[in-house]
Amino acid sequence: MAAPRGFCAGVAYAIGVVDLALKIHGAPLYVRHAIVHNEWVVRGFEAQGVVFVEDLDDVPVGSPVVFSAHGVSPSVREQAAARGLTVVDATCPLVTKVHNEAKRFLAKGYLMLYIGHKGHVEAMGTMGHAPDRMILVETPEEAESVELPPHDRLAVLTQTTLSVDEVERTLTVLRRRFPHLELPAKEDICFATTNRQAAVRQMARDCDLVLVVGSHTSSNSNRLREVAESLGCEAHLILSADDVQPEWRTNYRTVGITSGASTPEDLVESVIGALVAGQENIPIEVVEAVREEVIFRPSRDLLALAVANG
Repeated sequence: MAAPRGFCAGVAYAIGVVDLALKIHGAPLYVRHAIVHNEWVVRGFEAQGVVFVEDLDDVPVGSPVVFSAHGVSPSVREQAAARGLTVVDATCPLVTKVHNEAKRFLAKGYLMLYIGHKGHVEAMGTMGHAPDRMILVETPEEAESVELPPHDRLAVLTQTTLSVDEVERTLTVLRRRFPHLELPAKEDICFATTNRQAAVRQMARDCDLVLVVGSHTSSNSNRLREVAESLGCEAHLILSADDVQPEWRTNYRTVGITSGASTPEDLVESVIGALVAGQENIPIEVVEAVREEVIFRPSRDLLALAVANG
C-alpha cells in the first residue's frame, strides 16, 4: 500500500467547507461542479441535500453556492454576484496560488502558456483569469508545434494535478524553443500530487499489478495509473471493490494499492477486503515515500458562523 494516498489537504479542506456550509445554510445547498472528482463523495453529499450544478443559472437567485475545489474564473464570480448568490469558496489554496500567479503575470504584460488538460474544470478556471493572454499546451508534442503571437515577456503555469514526468518533458521542449520563458518561483504541481506519484514509483518496482482506487474523471488518479505503467507494471484505475477482477486475487504475487487525492479511505479498505477475501496470512506492507502534515483550515468567519448555527 502506497503512502501517502487518498485525501490530500485540498480535498479535505473542500469537503470540510461543504460540511460547514450545510450547518450554516441547511439544505438544499448548491455546489458548482462536483466538489471533488469522486462519485462516492458526491453521492454522500447529495444524500444530505446538496445539489450539484454546472451552471449558476440553475441556482435560485439569492441562494448560497459553494465553488468546488477546482476553482472558478472571474466571469463565474461576476455571474454569482449578478444573481445575488452568497458564495462559499472551497477552492484549494494551491489552485488559488496559480490563479494569483496568472493575475500577477497578466498585470506585468506577460503572455502565458498553460500546461493542462483541455476542458478540465481547473484549467478553465485558471485560463479564465487571462483568456486573451494564455495558451493551452497539453503535451510535449503540442509544445513542439505551438505558435505564439508577438510578445515581450513569456511565462508558464501548470495545472496542479498533472504527471510530474509529463510536465517536465513538456517544459524541456518549451525551454528549448523559448529560452526567455519564465516559471513561477515555486512549481504549480501540488505537493500532494508529487508525493502520491513518488509513492507509486517506489511501490510499483516491487509489484506485478498496481490498482489505483479513484474516479475516471479524476486527473490525479489517472496520472497515478500512468506512472505505474511507465515503470512497466500492469495498472488499472478502479472506482470500488465491485471492479476487482477474479484473476487479480490469484494470478499476481504482489499487488500494489494506492488511491487518488479525492478517494475516501473506506473505498481502499473495501478493495483490500475483496482481494484477500477467503485467503489467510496475506501480508500487507506500507511503502511510505514521504509523510504529509499539511492542513488547510477554513476561514475563521466560516467556522464562527457554523458554531453560531449549532
